[in-house]
Amino acid sequence: MFSIIQAAGWPIWPLLLCSVVALALIIERLVSLRASRVAPDSLIEEVLGVTQLQIPSGDVVNKLAENSLLGQVLAAGLRAAQTEARPAEPRLRQVFELAGRHAIHQMERYLNTLGTIAAAAPLLGLLGTVVGMIEIFGSQGPTGNNPTMLAHGISIALYNTAFGLIIAIPSLMFYRYFRGRVEAYVVDMEQASERLLTHLTNRGNAAGSASAPAAPAVRTSSKAAAK
Repeated sequence: MFSIIQAAGWPIWPLLLCSVVALALIIERLVSLRASRVAPDSLIEEVLGVTQLQIPSGDVVNKLAENSLLGQVLAAGLRAAQTEARPAEPRLRQVFELAGRHAIHQMERYLNTLGTIAAAAPLLGLLGTVVGMIEIFGSQGPTGNNPTMLAHGISIALYNTAFGLIIAIPSLMFYRYFRGRVEAYVVDMEQASERLLTHLTNRGNAAGSASAPAAPAVRTSSKAAAK
């Protein structure tokens, strides 16, 4: 392996750095974008069941926020419901939207870096190809070709081109894969937030109707009663 790196010349070092960074980002995103850490399947059902009778306490809401990214979004809505007895729907929707933006930012972390590596690796490989071509033309002399310099130039050109493609192709594939996962999670979070929003709004309206005083009965006048 070291002999290949040595034959590829100095342009291979930026490519090796890109490969290490891309591998670290892919492993980190594979771990962070698991369903159990982003949007567990039964979480929204559990939250709806717990909030049927009353809004849970602050400790329960904090544990929900620590559960997953979806838990953070749902916990934001529950905290808004805790502070207001009858939260207005626009206010709750705004809270869910702000929490959702933060969750999306967390899911998209490092994806731009991975996409940049996927786009830059072929260009770095092309740079190595150009350097190799310069070495090849530099091997031309008045007395003929220098076989050593010619072979070295060809090695630089081919190795860097191959390394650039080897790094770019997996990086691009994982970048597209992670983008698809994030978009699917966003749809799940939107649906879960909409269900909890409707549940909290209906619950607040029902509580307000129950606490409203009954309308006084209309008394008929004595004259009308006599008739």
